[in-house]
Amino acid sequence: MKSAEFIKKIFSLSLWANLLAMALVVVLLCLGVKFGIDLYTHHGEKIVVPDVKHKSFSDAKHILGDRDLEIVVSDTGYVKTLPPDCILEQSPEPGAVVKSGRIIYVIINSPSTPRLTIPDVIDNSSLREARAKLIAMGFKVIDPEYVPGERDWVYGIKVRGRNVVTGDRVSIEDPLILQVGDGKRDMMDSVSYIDPVYPEFEEEDEFEEVLELETNHEGNQPAQEAPAATTQPAQPAQPAQSAQSAAPKPAAPAAQQPTQPANTTPKQE
Repeated sequence: MKSAEFIKKIFSLSLWANLLAMALVVVLLCLGVKFGIDLYTHHGEKIVVPDVKHKSFSDAKHILGDRDLEIVVSDTGYVKTLPPDCILEQSPEPGAVVKSGRIIYVIINSPSTPRLTIPDVIDNSSLREARAKLIAMGFKVIDPEYVPGERDWVYGIKVRGRNVVTGDRVSIEDPLILQVGDGKRDMMDSVSYIDPVYPEFEEEDEFEEVLELETNHEGNQPAQEAPAATTQPAQPAQPAQSAQSAAPKPAAPAAQQPTQPANTTPKQE
């Protein structure tokens, strides 16, 4: 390319028109970002958050709506002295400076008492452990009821006269009565004792018991009825008789015949 042609293209109208258009686009883009962000973020706008605590939800929604603020319920609580749907807490706090469209999160009062789940403390913890755990959860625990059993061991929970189990939902306003062992056992309670088992003597004990049952059975049968076929147990060997008992007994003396008296009658002549 010759230098004359190069200079001619540099000073051409189309080249400078394209450069000017590109610069104009960049400037417009910068101005659009600047003013667009200001409009999106409500730059320079200030709205003071009003105090809506202890007001009804409908009144709070109307007050915040007049200032271009939105209201959203984030949670519920319970205060016995306040009416239902009353605002308990709000975030941001009253007096904070925000912009239009900001969401105000509130906690409202529940119309009924909250219900909590009974934890696993029945027959699983002592009185002190169960009481501390239930109070920490928000339950009301009153004086325990003592029942026969191990001392200070929790055997049950009563609410309004009825027994509850683990997993039941109970109102936090209902007091809990823990059924605790008093360390005494009723004489009518049954106690099972398990004898130790010795495997090495188990078969021998069973054999002796069977022999004893068979002997008692045979002794109770009447003499007239003989078993059809019974196997007689082996008789133990008789001990040897003593020498005195083994010796023959002396023969009994022979019976003597009575003697006839002599005939003394005189002969007749």
